[in-house]
Amino acid sequence: MSSEIIQLIAQDVRSCTLCGLAAGRTRAVPGEGPADAKIILIGEGPGYHEDRQGRPFVGQSGQFLDDLLAMAGLARADVFIANVVKCRPPQNRDPLPDEVAICTENYLYRQIEAINPQVIVTLGRFSMSLFLPGERIMRIHGQPRKVESRLIVPMLHPAAALHQPQNRPLIEADFRSLPAILARAEAEQAAARPSPARPMPDDDRPLEQLSMF
Repeated sequence: MSSEIIQLIAQDVRSCTLCGLAAGRTRAVPGEGPADAKIILIGEGPGYHEDRQGRPFVGQSGQFLDDLLAMAGLARADVFIANVVKCRPPQNRDPLPDEVAICTENYLYRQIEAINPQVIVTLGRFSMSLFLPGERIMRIHGQPRKVESRLIVPMLHPAAALHQPQNRPLIEADFRSLPAILARAEAEQAAARPSPARPMPDDDRPLEQLSMF
């Protein structure tokens, strides 16, 4: 059922004209990955290559993201990758508040609800601010925060490490910690599940009323 919902959201994204970004796009980028992914990674928005191909993180940042996932023992096929906005802002400018609001309310939050991941990794300050407003990414990157029922893990955007090489060891270390963070989320989820009812031993079963006949 969740896979059908994800496909319907993708169709809505590709035909969306709710904000001005639609006028300048080549292709909208709904996101991709399994509908039962335990981890969602959320970037800022499509770049040049993503706009041409209609897929998230396929340029240089995407190649680096694949390397980072491998450091965490993961592959692209294991995670769902999305963006705050689904269409490329002109000249890769920052998305405007109304563009963020339209895209998240209509698409991103619906994707999160359908997939119901255990961990959300935010890549960059725009996606981080959706869940941890007012925080500074250089202060809290790599530190899991519980927001409602999920672990939010703020991380630097892969492009930041490519453009500023001094940031590369930081994001690599954060991704290497991801397996332990996922294990923590799974343990917390398992602990929160109600225990199955234990059948009573024979000696503890209530005595049946004796028949008069």
